[in-house]
Amino acid sequence: MNEVLMAVAILGGFGTTIYFFTKVMTDYILKKKMIEKGFVNDETQAIFKQHTADNRFSALKWGLIVFFGGLSLVIMEFIPTAGDSPLPYGLFAVSVSFGFLLYYFIIKRELLK
Repeated sequence: MNEVLMAVAILGGFGTTIYFFTKVMTDYILKKKMIEKGFVNDETQAIFKQHTADNRFSALKWGLIVFFGGLSLVIMEFIPTAGDSPLPYGLFAVSVSFGFLLYYFIIKRELLK
């Protein structure tokens, strides 16, 4: 059973990665061609620019979430627990939530400047 689930997870992850990479690249190429051919007016260009401004802190968000998720896994290595204990799940959820809250407060502070 483990072998089947592992294969499904690997192929599913690989397929999802290819899908999202292709989607991002085709969206970029489409927007670039629309701008080059003049199909985009100033209002539409403002929407394109706003979308990229919203994603300005995306790397920070995912970096903090992954960092605190990994930190929780390192901490769990040193805490002895039973096999059926919900503590690892709770610690992981709290750590990831803390990373996201930290991101929220950083963004809130940056936007108020």
